[in-house]
Amino acid sequence: MAKNLKVAQPYANAFIQMTSGKKDSLDKVIADLTSIEAALESKDLVQALSNPLISVDGKKTMIKSVFQGKIDNSSLNFLLVLCDRGRINLLEGVTSLALEMAYKQASVEVAYVVSASEMSDSQQETLIAKLKSMANVKQVKLEVKVDKTLIGGFTVQIGSKVVDTSISGQLAKLASHLGASSPQ
Repeated sequence: MAKNLKVAQPYANAFIQMTSGKKDSLDKVIADLTSIEAALESKDLVQALSNPLISVDGKKTMIKSVFQGKIDNSSLNFLLVLCDRGRINLLEGVTSLALEMAYKQASVEVAYVVSASEMSDSQQETLIAKLKSMANVKQVKLEVKVDKTLIGGFTVQIGSKVVDTSISGQLAKLASHLGASSPQ
């Protein structure tokens, strides 16, 4: 995947340069990239776009049917250029990198949260407020995943900082202090 990200980086840069510059465009770019990322959760779509047996025209038709009317025309045209260049198979990496760059331009810090259970909206808002003051940033976007093996609590990674309030993390620390191997 690292090689793919290296190849995807120039396309992500090009996407951000092409779509930014207009007033309020950054919010639109983030919305478009979020829509593309959501569509790519369909593994069938990802496999079809990566399938070498499907023609470029077939992939362009697929892109238009999935995204036309849902994202800005300049974003759609960029996806069609990726098809023409034979790089549509990099769409996941390009989208991920471009979204990261767009958040950085918009001064939005992304916090990756792994929680033992679903977090309510009020819990997420409280966490965002705490993370804003902790990281000294204006905006925080949460990327939340659920992992029941944490038993309880959550872990947060924002930038290079990691906060582990999970029960499994606390047990591992306790085991470490007692000189035992960490629990499984």
